[in-house]
Amino acid sequence: MYLSISEEEKLRHPYYKIMELSKDKLHVELNSWSRLDLIDWLTWNDRNGIYKDEDSLLEMGNILGKVEAIEIITRQILE
Repeated sequence: MYLSISEEEKLRHPYYKIMELSKDKLHVELNSWSRLDLIDWLTWNDRNGIYKDEDSLLEMGNILGKVEAIEIITRQILE
């Protein structure tokens, strides 16, 4: 089942809001987030990705760091 979300709803949701920021503002915003908040956004945006600690440890043998999470989010939003 596909649920359409209106532009107004997108602008109220914090996960959609960051997609509208400029590159510089996005970087500032993401640096204010905790590592777990970044992982939550990544999981929300890419359900097939391996971001959660337990999944990442099993698949990759390590966990996603904050700097790498910011790089991935920035790439996903800007590209």
